[in-house]
Amino acid sequence: MLQDKDRIFTNLYGYQSWHLDAARARGAWDNTKALLELGPDTIIDRIKASGLRGRGGAGFPTGMKWSFMPKNPTPERPSFLVINADESEPGSCKDREIIRHDPHLLIEGALVAGFAMRARAAYIYIRGEYIREAETLFAAVAEAYAAGLLGKNACGSGYDFDVFVHRGAGAYICGEETAMIESLEGKKGQPRLKPPFPAGAGLYGCPTTVNNVESIAVAPTILRRGPEWFASFGNENNKGTKLFQISGHVNKPCVVEEAMSIPFRELIEKHCGGIRGGWDNLLAVIPGGSSVPLVPAAQIMDCPMDFDGLRALGSGLGTAAVIVMDKSTDIVRAISRLSYFYKHESCGQCTPCREGTGWMWRVMERLRTGDADISEIDTLQQVTKQVEGHTICALGDAAAWPIQGLIRHFRPEIERRITERKSGGIETMQEAAE
Repeated sequence: MLQDKDRIFTNLYGYQSWHLDAARARGAWDNTKALLELGPDTIIDRIKASGLRGRGGAGFPTGMKWSFMPKNPTPERPSFLVINADESEPGSCKDREIIRHDPHLLIEGALVAGFAMRARAAYIYIRGEYIREAETLFAAVAEAYAAGLLGKNACGSGYDFDVFVHRGAGAYICGEETAMIESLEGKKGQPRLKPPFPAGAGLYGCPTTVNNVESIAVAPTILRRGPEWFASFGNENNKGTKLFQISGHVNKPCVVEEAMSIPFRELIEKHCGGIRGGWDNLLAVIPGGSSVPLVPAAQIMDCPMDFDGLRALGSGLGTAAVIVMDKSTDIVRAISRLSYFYKHESCGQCTPCREGTGWMWRVMERLRTGDADISEIDTLQQVTKQVEGHTICALGDAAAWPIQGLIRHFRPEIERRITERKSGGIETMQEAAE
């Protein structure tokens, strides 16, 4: 259980101003020069020691990722930091709250992380739909420049560092790191083949690291309070605090900062006032945003909310966007709706994804209404396996996993619909609604 004194995001709900003076009063930009004087290698070592893993979904160790950047960039080939604020995963809304209410945590984090990687500048790529958030971010960056915290001789450190804010145009695929780099360069947002990886050849062909907003925003606080403090939360290999975004059928949906590895039941009881209709009414949970497989109620009740705990259940922590579904949910329809989202957002570059996402959605719609044959369930499962792992980026996986989770845990429900439809039994929920 996280105490208030240990929270990093102390203005998550916007009760105070986001402006620079209020951010400084909360502890941001507190002698940042001293943090930079630690030196790049020491900063990276302390981030490694903290156990911080990427908060954007994949969970790659942050300090290790920073260490991949070249130690001696040249003026002709500088290094760059790209911050992924293209928060388009259904269910995810944590980065929005950081940018909306505490943007200076992110901007200071950009300076510290950029310095650690010897980067010349940071580009914050913000989702096109985040209109007011982008306005706040532009204004906060301008405040930092006016106060001498960015630009030439940033924070009086002798280090020159710029931060640019770039607005996207509403493409989910641009949340993938190489598609984001393509978009920043003014090209169509499509993922690149890897290798080369961005740390070798990223933005404008230069060494680049792409990090999530939350991963960057926590860095200065970790350095101030010490890596041991951050590592004191959570299970082994799942350290620190984490923003959980809880939506769906809970009494009080919210975004909350909690310690990693908190049990699911405790998270929901403590911050959301329990499940709507009581715990017996819980059907399933998507624990990490729409791209991870769902977990049935019985399995997730006492599961630690971290990378390893959810992987053991065949799902994942992802962005920690917890979507709660009670027994009123048409679970097949819910997953079919997600299938449509991935069909719509596929960039079309890879054949398995371009063709497979549309095919999977059309089959899901027939399974939803029961207008299918039971043998098609296995066919759909086989097609998800042909899409998963056969595309340039992970969108193919993201489209396949929700369907795999549905078949794994709710196959009897799919079969029941088909059987009843064939026997002229109960009408579909859609027909009943009409």
